[in-house]
Amino acid sequence: MNDEKIAIFCVGNKLMLDDGLGPVVYEELTRSYAFPDSVEIRDVGCMGLDMLGYVETCDYIVTVDAVDGTGEPAGTVFEFEPDDMERHHGATASLHELSLADLFDAALLVGYECEGRCFGMQVANSAPEMVTVALTRPVHDSVPLLVEAVLADLVRRGVEVVFRETGEKIRPGWHHEMTE
Repeated sequence: MNDEKIAIFCVGNKLMLDDGLGPVVYEELTRSYAFPDSVEIRDVGCMGLDMLGYVETCDYIVTVDAVDGTGEPAGTVFEFEPDDMERHHGATASLHELSLADLFDAALLVGYECEGRCFGMQVANSAPEMVTVALTRPVHDSVPLLVEAVLADLVRRGVEVVFRETGEKIRPGWHHEMTE
């Protein structure tokens, strides 16, 4: 069993179509899985510097966010190191003002440091003309792959995750089914 303090930040605005990816993943993780007390899952909206305190208290931080500009089809899942994400702009950039890399940069300035991993998905539309609470079809259909990627990362780190419905412990090769 892993004793690391881990935070999972699900980033996004569920009122803005595919930008709501993070909150959807948050809902799936909290509804379907049980995590040890050492793992905290948060729907952080649009991540800001107020998350800085978590870097001090965590050993490992995972972010889940919508990404754009990758050149890949909508629904493509990405896993990358925080430093692989360009700060504020460019391909695979977070759609929000502050990425995990930016958060870690700020934390280093005040003497905090921890590890991190980013999981994202190429969106089809993150800026609808009207408030829209939904995901586009290709993004919605790929949410299970993103959830599986996050779960696989946690299992690799030795975190014990349990499927609430059956009490089954998640192991490599687990496949997530969307709950509605």
